[in-house]
Amino acid sequence: MRSLLLIGFVVFHSLHLHSQVRDPHVESLIKKVENSLSPTIIYGDSIPKNNLEVRMKELGIKGLSIAIIQNYEIQWAKAYGWADVASGKKATTETRFQAASISKSLNSLGLLKLVEEKKLDPEADVNQYLKRWRFPYDSVSKGKKINSFHLLSHTAGLTVHGFRGYKRSDKLPTLPELLDGKKPANSGAVRSAFEPGLKFQYSGGGTTISQLLVEDITGQPYAEYMQENVLKPLGMKNSSYQQPPVDHAELATGYYAQNGSSVNGNFHVYPEQAAAGLWTTPSDLARYIIECQLAYQGKSKKVLSQAMMRKRMTPYIDSVSALGVFIQKKGNITYFNHNGGNEAFLCTSYGSLEDGKGFVIMINGDNYAIISELTNSIAQVYNWAGFFNPEFRKKIKLPLDSAALYVGNYKLNSDTISLKLSGGTLIIQQNGQPAGGYTTIFSDLNSFTLEEVPGANFKVIRNANGEIISLELKQGGGTFVLPRIR
Repeated sequence: MRSLLLIGFVVFHSLHLHSQVRDPHVESLIKKVENSLSPTIIYGDSIPKNNLEVRMKELGIKGLSIAIIQNYEIQWAKAYGWADVASGKKATTETRFQAASISKSLNSLGLLKLVEEKKLDPEADVNQYLKRWRFPYDSVSKGKKINSFHLLSHTAGLTVHGFRGYKRSDKLPTLPELLDGKKPANSGAVRSAFEPGLKFQYSGGGTTISQLLVEDITGQPYAEYMQENVLKPLGMKNSSYQQPPVDHAELATGYYAQNGSSVNGNFHVYPEQAAAGLWTTPSDLARYIIECQLAYQGKSKKVLSQAMMRKRMTPYIDSVSALGVFIQKKGNITYFNHNGGNEAFLCTSYGSLEDGKGFVIMINGDNYAIISELTNSIAQVYNWAGFFNPEFRKKIKLPLDSAALYVGNYKLNSDTISLKLSGGTLIIQQNGQPAGGYTTIFSDLNSFTLEEVPGANFKVIRNANGEIISLELKQGGGTFVLPRIR
């Protein structure tokens, strides 16, 4: 899962689309959704209404797929653009995309099923169940033990935010190698950053421990267990955790928006299956959302009981992070949500707890702006109060001598965020990427956002002498302080 999302502009082939709907009322709603894309931050006085196909071209998005839930049913699903440009394969509603971190939400169902079957005490030390690897507690954990609820709610105090994936030609690490950060693993060791149960810190590494828990408790390969006990009962026929995937026929190819090139080998492979390994469709994820909604209401129990589903939707320690989902209040409605970002794949999912509505959007690209704008369109067309709250700002141009004061490197967890001058414009890069940088838009001398990542809002923090000492980033409901590297 990335902290910032890469974007760009490429020349785009003419769009093709595939739809499952024919009802005139639904078609009318689709047309409105397709023509009401709006950014959240608006530089001007009126809300723009942009066309989906036009925005896909402008933002370099090759393929996009969407499913809308109304009254506990999939009201419509539709796909746009290309699954694979080179072969001329169009995106359809059955094209599988990488769910990335949404994989964590389905993983929680699998782990909590073991809890219901009395095979796992969710508040016991995970080392009681692990066989092939044990968590190496040290003084940082202060004698406190990590449990499964900690893992699912990202409150275990663990390192390793997310994963880069592997080329299809790479040798894949085993789970113990992954967790210890040993070659051929390309991520660090999963260790304590602070004591468990203290606060939220997102950790794909922690989710990977839960994957090992599933395998060690059941004696089954993770993908097999999840297929039999979660995906199949939910009717997710176009979904699999298998890594590397076996059937490539319906898989989308990932594309970089910056230059339009495809990922080497079409996609990356994620042995961190629970954290990032699910291949699926928006319609299948919609089926998952609907079952969660019905189980929460006590109207279904295909995987979990009502009591366990309600426990799953309850924040554990942090006020937002529940067990595999994030809980958000928008207007008078409470939603469970998870976003995802793998190499050149992005997605989002929302489901309401009260009234059986939601949506899933997936793209085979690395520009989240299209998802954000399409989300705002859905909220406007369907009158979802509190979901679309546009912020109107003025835009200022920084004088060159003033812009130079912001230049420097800033620390975001283990990443380096760099502000640089390029052709008189202040740009921002994450670990040197993308090559062209993201374009900053300042509304005053202490506030800016990014043209390509509208959900990332920065505030400049200064000391008593007016010197810039850090940046504050608000994104995705979280607030992060980025100290300046001297």
